[in-house]
Amino acid sequence: MAANERIADMLGAVGGSNGNDISRATSPGGWKEVEVNGVVSNNADPENRGRTRPRTYPYLKNLPYAVEDQAEREEYLHICMKHLYVAVSAGDFAPGAIHWTREIRGWLSLKFDLPRETRVKLAKLYYELALAPGLDYVVAERFASMFMVLTKRKHYLRPGKDLILDWRPLFKELKTFVVPSESGPATQGSPKRNIRTLTKLCTFAQLYFDPNDIPVLFEEVIPFFSTSFAEGAYIVAGLLNLLLPTYPAPEERLNLQPQHYLPTFFHLWSLVNRSRMFDVYFIDILSRLARDNLQAAHIPFSAFGIFTEEQSSTVFTAILRLIEIPVGQATSAYSQNVDVFCGLAVLLERDHRKHPIAHHMARWIVMSLSPACLDEPNSILANFEGLIQAVETFFHPSNQGTWTKTLSQLVYYAADFFVMRWNREHSGEMEVPEDRRLNDAVKRRFVLCLREVIFMGIFAKSGTAINFSLSTLQSLAYLEPDLILPGALQRIYPAMQGLVEVHRTITAIRALQMLTKVMAQTKGYRCHITALLGLALPGIDPNDLEKTLHTLSYIQAVCYNVPLHVLPKETKAGKPNGHIPGIDTPMKEEPVDMETAVQWINQEVDRFEREGVNLVVNYNEELTDTDEANILRCSTNGLADFVISFLGRVFTLLENLPDASRVKSGSPEESVVNTLPAAFTPLLSSLSPELYEIALNKIARFVTEHVIHQARDAMAFICNALVKINPKKALARLLPDLITAIRTEIDDNGAGSTRTTGSDVYPRDRALVWNISLLSMCVVHVGDAILDWQDQLFDIAVYMQKKCRGIPTVHVSNFIHHLLLNLTVTYTTDYSIYEPDVLERGIRVEDWGKVISPKELTIKWHKPSQEEIAFAIRIFKAHADHSIGALHALVGPSSPIKRDGTGKEWSDEVSRNLVLLRLIVSGVSVLFDPRYQLQIPDIAPETGQSGGTSPRTGSSSDFEMINGVDSDLSDDDDEPVLEAEDEEVKPTFVYETGFPIERGGEQYRMLHQMRQLAGETLHKVHVFLTESQQDDVPCFNSLYMAFRSWFVDVGIERSAHVLDRVQRLLIADIHPFKFSGLRKEYPRPLLVRRANVYHLQRLRHNANPRPKTDLDKQLLLDLAESSVSLYTEIRRTAQSASESAVKCIIGARPLVVAPLLKALEKAVKEVDYPRIKGALFSLLFGSLNRTIGRDWRFAPTLIKAFIEVTGADKPSVQRLASNATFQIMDMSKVLERMVILDRGVVDMIAPNVGNEEKEKMDERIERKSKSMKKKRANVENKKAALALELIDGIYKAHWRKASRTTGIVLQLALRFDVVAPDPLVNLLTSGSIDPHPNLRTLYAGALNGLFSVLQARALSDHDYKTYLLNEKPMPDKINVPTRRDDPNWTEEFLESFAKPETEYYVDSDYPGWLVWRENMGAWMTNMPDIEWDERETKVRNLIGKHLDRHWFSTWFAYMKQEPRDNNNDRFRMSTALLLSSMFDLVIGGCTVATWEDVKELTNSVYGDGSDKHQHRATAEIMGAMCTASYEMNEANKTKIWEFIFPFIRGVLRDGLTPENAQYWTTMLHLAFQGKDPRRAWPIVDWLASFRLDMSSNAAFKESSKIQCLQQAIIDGGWHFQLEKPVLEDFLKHIDHPYKGVREAVGQTISSIYRTRYHESYRDVKTLIEAQKAAGPIGSRPYEPSEEHTATIIDVFDRLEKWRKERPPGQQTPSPYTSASKTVLLWMDQTLAGYECTTMVKFFPDVMTEQLLHMMDIKEDPELQSLAYHVFRHLPNVPHRLGEDEPFVEAMCRIGRTAKTWHQRLRILINIQVIFFRRLFHMSAESRKKLVDCVIEMLADAQHEVRLGASTTLSGMIRCSPVEQRNTTVQTLIQQFTKILKDNPLPKRRVPGTPTPEHSKLILTRHAAVLGLGALIQAFPYTSPPPTWLPEVLATLASRAASDPGTVGKSVKQILADFKKTRQDTWHVDVKAFEPEQLEDLEGVLWKSYFA
Repeated sequence: MAANERIADMLGAVGGSNGNDISRATSPGGWKEVEVNGVVSNNADPENRGRTRPRTYPYLKNLPYAVEDQAEREEYLHICMKHLYVAVSAGDFAPGAIHWTREIRGWLSLKFDLPRETRVKLAKLYYELALAPGLDYVVAERFASMFMVLTKRKHYLRPGKDLILDWRPLFKELKTFVVPSESGPATQGSPKRNIRTLTKLCTFAQLYFDPNDIPVLFEEVIPFFSTSFAEGAYIVAGLLNLLLPTYPAPEERLNLQPQHYLPTFFHLWSLVNRSRMFDVYFIDILSRLARDNLQAAHIPFSAFGIFTEEQSSTVFTAILRLIEIPVGQATSAYSQNVDVFCGLAVLLERDHRKHPIAHHMARWIVMSLSPACLDEPNSILANFEGLIQAVETFFHPSNQGTWTKTLSQLVYYAADFFVMRWNREHSGEMEVPEDRRLNDAVKRRFVLCLREVIFMGIFAKSGTAINFSLSTLQSLAYLEPDLILPGALQRIYPAMQGLVEVHRTITAIRALQMLTKVMAQTKGYRCHITALLGLALPGIDPNDLEKTLHTLSYIQAVCYNVPLHVLPKETKAGKPNGHIPGIDTPMKEEPVDMETAVQWINQEVDRFEREGVNLVVNYNEELTDTDEANILRCSTNGLADFVISFLGRVFTLLENLPDASRVKSGSPEESVVNTLPAAFTPLLSSLSPELYEIALNKIARFVTEHVIHQARDAMAFICNALVKINPKKALARLLPDLITAIRTEIDDNGAGSTRTTGSDVYPRDRALVWNISLLSMCVVHVGDAILDWQDQLFDIAVYMQKKCRGIPTVHVSNFIHHLLLNLTVTYTTDYSIYEPDVLERGIRVEDWGKVISPKELTIKWHKPSQEEIAFAIRIFKAHADHSIGALHALVGPSSPIKRDGTGKEWSDEVSRNLVLLRLIVSGVSVLFDPRYQLQIPDIAPETGQSGGTSPRTGSSSDFEMINGVDSDLSDDDDEPVLEAEDEEVKPTFVYETGFPIERGGEQYRMLHQMRQLAGETLHKVHVFLTESQQDDVPCFNSLYMAFRSWFVDVGIERSAHVLDRVQRLLIADIHPFKFSGLRKEYPRPLLVRRANVYHLQRLRHNANPRPKTDLDKQLLLDLAESSVSLYTEIRRTAQSASESAVKCIIGARPLVVAPLLKALEKAVKEVDYPRIKGALFSLLFGSLNRTIGRDWRFAPTLIKAFIEVTGADKPSVQRLASNATFQIMDMSKVLERMVILDRGVVDMIAPNVGNEEKEKMDERIERKSKSMKKKRANVENKKAALALELIDGIYKAHWRKASRTTGIVLQLALRFDVVAPDPLVNLLTSGSIDPHPNLRTLYAGALNGLFSVLQARALSDHDYKTYLLNEKPMPDKINVPTRRDDPNWTEEFLESFAKPETEYYVDSDYPGWLVWRENMGAWMTNMPDIEWDERETKVRNLIGKHLDRHWFSTWFAYMKQEPRDNNNDRFRMSTALLLSSMFDLVIGGCTVATWEDVKELTNSVYGDGSDKHQHRATAEIMGAMCTASYEMNEANKTKIWEFIFPFIRGVLRDGLTPENAQYWTTMLHLAFQGKDPRRAWPIVDWLASFRLDMSSNAAFKESSKIQCLQQAIIDGGWHFQLEKPVLEDFLKHIDHPYKGVREAVGQTISSIYRTRYHESYRDVKTLIEAQKAAGPIGSRPYEPSEEHTATIIDVFDRLEKWRKERPPGQQTPSPYTSASKTVLLWMDQTLAGYECTTMVKFFPDVMTEQLLHMMDIKEDPELQSLAYHVFRHLPNVPHRLGEDEPFVEAMCRIGRTAKTWHQRLRILINIQVIFFRRLFHMSAESRKKLVDCVIEMLADAQHEVRLGASTTLSGMIRCSPVEQRNTTVQTLIQQFTKILKDNPLPKRRVPGTPTPEHSKLILTRHAAVLGLGALIQAFPYTSPPPTWLPEVLATLASRAASDPGTVGKSVKQILADFKKTRQDTWHVDVKAFEPEQLEDLEGVLWKSYFA
């Protein structure tokens, strides 16, 4: 676009809309307008505009009627805002604020532009509301959703400039989920928000967080990092990912530049190795940093984007890991043992389906690209190329696996991001500094990098991968047509000519569909289009419907881009002889010869085939414009043949369609029928008049000569498309034949003369139905040409109604319906792909693929004329009178047809007339006025026929009146109803939609009276049927369908879901034309359809609920009555109709609830199951459920009835009831009592009014607020009363009923103010020892909840606001200053954990692990008593009353019962938690039972400890006592520990068995987890004193104690400081003889070392600076200490000593084998953990050889497999840059010199893996060393090693960087070929044993053969093969194939594998060989039977 046009467009945006959008009708006193460059603009502050980018599509300009002006639209918006302000201020969130939110959303959905400052205010308000404490979470989610709508597009609000949001409220909410210990008491016992909503909120809000807050965010978040208990690390990574502002900070803040803190991020990343979640988190963060900082000129940018080279290679290494490509025998690079520790952080993950990891990778890569990448060897672009080359073979169809989807997504997103960046940079939408902008060179390299893999990917086996690959192909072709299209055509032509497999043909057609747009716009390639169209025709094949579908879609795509006009030849003057479309006889033109085009195409196809991989096409240089135009003209000469042949194929297809069942089955046949019209409309519209004439005649002839019943719908759609394009001509050709045929069928053949049974059409009626169907589709949406035929159409309709019976009548009614729609609806009638002026001057070559700007559209609309309206009313009246009269007669006393109950004649007639009535009412639905009731009383004089009235109810200045509810509100505050009659009463705005008749005129009145009459008739039929024909299901169904239409079809035909359907189809058609970063560059017909959708959206918006009339009430009650019918079918239809009807009528819901409730009560009394089901379904599974929930006049009745239903003895009723439980619970939950909002944010949206008005408003808010509070109080009173009533019934009820009632009672009665009513407390406490197990569990769970409420209430100072704000710390929590400046502080801090005496406890493990804060949270050692108020004390005492000795003894007895299923045979946390609260009461003296009683009972539970269930119960009791003691004062704590410690010690010492050990370790976990080890000091100290007893033979006793100790170490983490003697003892005895002990020892040693690590920086700032100083990826963590290093070396030295002492072949265990297993278990645990890098320095010299020696011990398979398992970990452990060199050296040394061949073979496994994993990190020297080593191993003496080396070599070559790969390949070819030449086999073989020389010769030749074989196998799928490959194959065949033995066998195997992998592409590959080479291969590769 020219610059001045762009400026004009931007200036011309009023309130953000394009200048052209301003309505032509401006209201007086509107905005002041000025004209700039011929574009009208307002001179309002440009900052106030709603958008930073002008609208692309002028929605309002394209409508066919005048619309409201900007001022009026904004006026509506202000009214909405005013009401929203009132509702929020008064605390009326639901329904008040929600209603106005919906209104504002409706306003936005009509594409009106929200002024920017308003958007900012609303975004802040909704952000505040979404997180407001105290707001009902369901309501908060609606507000969150609105916030997301407001911030969805970045160009609405600029980050940092327009909107800044505070991240703290979100952080606080997230903390309650992931760091509950840091949140206040309210986290217990309160329902939580949906975490998914919070993470989504972060995704939208993150962009608007202030980057200046980054240091504060780090201070808040990073201190939680700790791997001592790894959950902390995951939480920090998750929170940073969700909250870190990635938008660039101001230039002057250097400490906020990414490189300041990136080293810290990389350091944190390296702290948790082998974790997939960490890789995902950090790539996500880095990719967003790359995206957001790309445009910031002040941030340094290089060939690595904003990153450094080392950072970039680290990320690429992670990407390679994430793709999870299998390498050799390697396991995944991730370890299962790491991510299991993520704990609560799993909640912070983004949804992988919506945010696939490939998307983050691609974003990081593309947003870091710039021209700087071109010259740097390891730049992001070079590494991306390296990555794609390394995994290239995994794109091949035969190489499918878990990686397929990730890889195809990666290339798809990469191409998509690139296209987006390219487009936005070029349109100026993305302001990127000049030196970073993508240029042609970058684009070219990017496309070349992806080209080959995409040509493989499109033929994948997985459907998903094909879809991604085709989209990628489209993006790449868009970027570089000359690089992609030749290769694509090269593959497409053979596929289209049927030379290859069918699946390749289908893919080729799909690829063509995606490439059409680019081809049509690109010189030279467009000449191929007509040829390809012809080749595509065989794809329309009745035997392959999938291919047919894709072919039709392809033809559709072509017709949207290319005109099917025969292009005229240039005349002498250079002007084409144009013809004027629409004139049937174009001027004669010289015929153009088609030969030129055919020759050119053939020549090009030959060239594609001939040149193969070297194909380079550049039509810009090869073809002059004249040549191209000439070829194109010639190619269009065959279009007539194409059209004829295409239609012929479609007719054959239709003739062969199977009988499709009418249901929507999703069958291929159905898809074809649906695709045909989608393809035909663009096809017919792009035909020139002559070709259209051909198509018209051919179709008309087919229609009149055939009747194909199963293709009826498809043919009807085709006729519709035909008529739409040229209505006058097509109707003249089709209508006479159709009308005559209908009359002939009825008169001569007796069609439709009798009723039909079933749903099949009789053969006699088929021709009639065929003709009616076609006729009805010929008259819909075709415009006013119908008027020429009005009499014939009117007559035939009346004639058919009179004559037809049975199924044809439905089609007749449908025809009338279509006719009415055609006459009355406003729709577009414009299908051309060009503007009228282009068609007038004639189509030229340059018009192919031309893009039309949405701004230049001129759309043809059909607007109903007076004549059409008159005709429509004439039809409507005639048929309405007929059907209403017939129905009155049929249900009257003397029916014309007998109602004898047997024949179905009467029923048929009634149904037929009801269907007719329904369809004609729907047909004129747009003429019904939703505001008819408001118009009638006093019809105002109106201007103009379409009514220029203000489309708003009430006047905007009258504030009271607008709401229309105020009077209702103040009427009766004592009613327990939370909303006035219904939530839709508030006014909704109505916008102009071009209403076609004069409001209040004669026609208007008559239509509405007819509608009234129709409604009364429906009521009459209902009354008659319910009295006399209760079982007449067909009649009832037709009746309620008619009810539904009568209610909903007012203003728009809602019953047909018009808008949804049209919108869905448009979205599907637009999809192939979407390119990222382009704005609506769609074919013209689609842009026109967008205008039609917009018109429908306006209509739909206006179809608001309307006031109810008496007739509405009557009909609603009729529906309610039938919703509880005895007959299922009738019930269902009535329920569905009722559900639709209540949405249309204001106040309908409360009206129908009452009769339904009565029916439910009655049915329950009479045990009438069908009616119970009907009533339950109607009340609880639709929108009535919400009404009842808010209306407590009805709710108690419903709840009581529901509880009664629970006892019903019928499974279907039970299922319904259990599904409805949630709804009932939702009704019973507590209402909002208080919502805490920031008044400042709410006041921002306060309307700007005068003082008087403001006072009025404040008074109104006050009044409303009081009223709301009063109503809520009334409802809560009702709930409390109902709860008490229900409790009484529970004691006597059946258990199922009791359990459901209890659930409801808990929702009704647990409240913050009263905690719980006394009867409920009694019920729960006495019920928790109920004999029924389900009830027991329920009551016990409820008691736990009760204790939570009690505690939360007491800890919040008994104040609800404190509870909501959740900021009051726990009473025993204190802040202890840390002495972080003291260098010895960390050491002293840790030493304090080794002594029991302390001033405070530190329960959390994160303070100080990574960084110290100024203060750390700690807990007092002497817990202060909680202060209970009167109510809490009363409840506690009430519970205590029941807790006597009998209660405890019964409860304990139940605890030790054997569980009913094995799943429950575990330590139950819920039991321990409840007991903990009970013991708290016992110790506090609130209970009847004393501590002594409890002790005695506990001892009796344990008994003799012989039974595992006794152990389980005792462990739960001990765990409960332990946790209870933590919250007590010193004296009580001592009392408890004096009892439990000796007890636990006794059990752990002597009582553990394999059956019960699990219970006790869980008990210890409960006691230790998240607690300071000094809290349970006696147990910890005793466990730490454990020493191995080598003389003991009780292996289990020893190992179980070690496991308990390990539990203490893991739970204590770095706070466990008693490890030294334990470690010493364990290391001394690593050769323990017993397996169980060894396992426990190995794991415990690993746990000790893992928990020793900590970093303890002084503060976050020091951490960040230290990491920055250490280098781009921070410092290396997990550096082993000197002591640790010495220990490891010592352990392996001892192993070596024992190994030498062990006699070879010893069968019995020796110290060597035992100690090795212990060490291996320790290593396995360590290497599979995140701390695995600790061991890296020991790999080369200490570990590798030892592991190989262990694998050689054949006598001990367990040792072998363990060693192999650990050995395979080594290359998967991440090494830092340069760290792998010693390891590489060691592997090369072993590969060359190891004495046993097994060791040499095994080392190859790791060579291959480390080579691949460290592709981006390994130096070129190391790579070369590994390759050289493997080449040497090809000549190994052992055959297996040679084969292994060959496989390894091919893998290494395959993934090497291209330059290195090419040089290596050339060198190796020469080397190995020379060996074969220099070492020929002797001509004659000497018999006898081979001499050493001969063996050596064979070995040398084998090495060379395997070497060449490795080169061939390195490129298994490259098609055609590399140029050097045929020669290598020929060398092998000629020089070594005839060798005897292994050499010859290897050659044959290599050649056979080569052929096998290339079966798909052999037709291409074979051309790479010279004839001599093929001769050499003859006989070796393919013998005759292979051919």
